[in-house]
Amino acid sequence: MGDKARTPSGAPGGARAADHPSALRNVVLVGPSGSGKTTLVEALALASGAVQRAGRVEDGAALSDYDAIEHRQHRSVQLSLVPLEWDGIRINVLDTPGYADFVGELRAGLRAADAALFVVSAADGVDAGTRLIWQECADVGMPRAIVITHLEASRADFSEMTRRCQDAFGGDDPDAVLPLYLPLHGPPGADGHAPVRGLYGLLSRRVFDYSGPERADREPDDGEGPVIEEARNRLIEGIIAESEDETLMDRYLGGENVDVKTLVSDLEKAVARGAFHPVLAAAPAAPGARHGLGTLELLELVTGGFPTPEEHPLPAVTSPDGAPRPALRCDPAGPLAAEVVKTTSDPYVGRISMVRVFSGTLRPDSVVHVSGHGLADRGHEDHDVDERVGALTSPFGAQQRTLAHAVAGDVACVAKLTRAETGDTLSGKDDPLLMTPWRMPDPLLPVAIRAHSKADEDKLSQGLARLVAEDPTMRLEQSPDTHQVVLWCLGEAHRDVALERLRSRYGVRVDTEPHRIALRETFAAPSSGRGRHVKQSGGHGQFAICEISVEPLPVGTGIEFADKVVGGAVPRQFIPSVEKGVRAQAAKGVTTGHPLVDVRITLLDGKAHSVDSSDAAFQTAGALALREAAAAASIHLLEPYAELTIQVPDDYVGAVLSDLAGRRGRVLGTEQSAGSTTLVRAEAPELEISRYAVDLRSLSHGSGRFSRAYVRHEAMPGQIADRIREAEENGG
Repeated sequence: MGDKARTPSGAPGGARAADHPSALRNVVLVGPSGSGKTTLVEALALASGAVQRAGRVEDGAALSDYDAIEHRQHRSVQLSLVPLEWDGIRINVLDTPGYADFVGELRAGLRAADAALFVVSAADGVDAGTRLIWQECADVGMPRAIVITHLEASRADFSEMTRRCQDAFGGDDPDAVLPLYLPLHGPPGADGHAPVRGLYGLLSRRVFDYSGPERADREPDDGEGPVIEEARNRLIEGIIAESEDETLMDRYLGGENVDVKTLVSDLEKAVARGAFHPVLAAAPAAPGARHGLGTLELLELVTGGFPTPEEHPLPAVTSPDGAPRPALRCDPAGPLAAEVVKTTSDPYVGRISMVRVFSGTLRPDSVVHVSGHGLADRGHEDHDVDERVGALTSPFGAQQRTLAHAVAGDVACVAKLTRAETGDTLSGKDDPLLMTPWRMPDPLLPVAIRAHSKADEDKLSQGLARLVAEDPTMRLEQSPDTHQVVLWCLGEAHRDVALERLRSRYGVRVDTEPHRIALRETFAAPSSGRGRHVKQSGGHGQFAICEISVEPLPVGTGIEFADKVVGGAVPRQFIPSVEKGVRAQAAKGVTTGHPLVDVRITLLDGKAHSVDSSDAAFQTAGALALREAAAAASIHLLEPYAELTIQVPDDYVGAVLSDLAGRRGRVLGTEQSAGSTTLVRAEAPELEISRYAVDLRSLSHGSGRFSRAYVRHEAMPGQIADRIREAEENGG
């Protein structure tokens, strides 16, 4: 790396490299919005020969961010794939959104990749979300490297940013995060800022000068050599510490001169197994230069230091019924096992599935088995179907270039899989498999919607089904209590994109409305009521009288019905009718229209007529009796409580606890967690936490996470209950 003379392949748009996993690299770019990921992808495409000028492909279409919503919002909102080729190696670059609301797209990119390149802006630093993703990668041993961008900014300081990366990512071993190159600054400009015009190669002791049309490789000047020696020695010691040759450190400390070839080999091995994380630099191309600074070094790192798909552990598989199956190998001749990592809809082509092939070879026009399990709670019902694969393509900007096949380790797009959804497994129809799904973030922001017009109402169901098929981080709920259609999203930006996609892709306009919480009613004290339903209008009349008592029960008991009628005052055949009537009335509520719960209703007495009594009459009398009992009693309004598990850095615990108190929350306890974080357990009314997904992010500067689970309904404070009753009476 850095001493290798490699040249771009010149294959436009990433033409196919050798059809074998060893000639593939899958790299995901991770970093916050504004860190420069998409700009870096375009610079890499230019350096590799995939495009002839920055941001453009041969026909003038944009290289990336071609989604109309991304253009309007000026930010990436979806995972995109850009295939490149360098030195005979095909590189699938997966560019991910940096905004926290689209972490589902980022995790899909992590699933499809074999290594991660963390993009950190020298002008902004390392944010909390990037630290969390780094830890997720560390937990599964994914190889990682760091590229520091925006070195052209006036306040950029490569050395300081490297130190901050060591603090954020190095853990107990900061020497596992070290630069391979140091920026070479030119003369200061009129503003006093010295631009970066080249790089010092620490291992090769060469200077790579990017100030001309092409990168120049030269010996350092007399004044440049000493600058690199301290950093070079630390890098060598860091590499040797991770070497598989346990004698190398002793030999080095004993004065042996370790040759560069050995160091590069050990570095590549340490990077590939996730033990060492090199830091590189990137900056825009100088005026007249063909390459952006650091792009060629990045391509060398990816092809030489990142692992092939054969070296990366594969997801566990079972049969669709859960029976264990042998572990997969990244073998083009093995059984087919691929996974849908992204689903989009094209107005002309239809549904397009981006798939990572883990085993076997995927071919167009073949029949595959599509298995989807484990996401039924998010609107993705379990399914096992056979489908015919349409065309296989490799995306490049808005283009789709036809592929003859996709071998194990590759990432490609598949057309016309009408039933496949994000997270589904594609396998041989005669040998169906199911992959263990990757961890999806929980959508915790509810958005209640309704069709804008009758025409939209007719299309709403199909549009929502297609929307959630694309995005497993979204959950669709049709509440039986509030009769609302609710989309559960990751945040406000996620919500806005979902509603815009409904409108622009599927032609469905919707309006949002306040999300209603499923409240309940119960009796605060015992009461009684009499239901009299007597009518006579010629012919058979209606006659039923019943008397009941109502008493409250403990929370969670539900509705109990008891019969204490004596002497046959209510004939036995009509007692179930009374029960049916009071239960129907309880389901509708007795004051505010919310279901009645946690009471015992006892039938005490009544009267019947030998001719005019009927099932319907006693149902009506039972309902009337319950309403009369409610009118004579005090009724409590019950609200649902959720148990919250909140994980935040220690610095924000005080703010979180104070905020919970303002939400009528009860803290159950706190405990120390890994990485200077605290786990807070609390209970809070759901009325107060509908926007907690947004508020916690703001409160903790993006570093907090939480989960929620319903625990029970509790009596609402009187003044809040009165306010809700008043609002409901006024139609609010």
